[in-house]
Amino acid sequence: MYETMTLVLIWVAGGMLGAFFFGGLWWTVQQGLSSNRSALWFLGSLLARTTIVLVGFYFVAHGHWDRLLVCLLGFVVARMIVTRLTRGLEHSVCRVQEPSHAP
Repeated sequence: MYETMTLVLIWVAGGMLGAFFFGGLWWTVQQGLSSNRSALWFLGSLLARTTIVLVGFYFVAHGHWDRLLVCLLGFVVARMIVTRLTRGLEHSVCRVQEPSHAP
């Protein structure tokens, strides 16, 4: 019983890490497209999101491969959920206007 509850909590933690990573990616794209320094947005976000998720995996797994696998499963499920939730919101992305004349 205790082991099952631990694995469920680890799966939820993986889902939260995935929601943070992919939700943060969606938010970064929204901000980066309307920014003058979009490369800085994308690079900074990538480094921050990756660092936080890897540290989260490290602490959740605690040296056990089975915990890491369950956490990764929650991460992938969160990716599917975030993708489905943000699919209809793609029209709200700020489009970059192209110049109407040649440079």
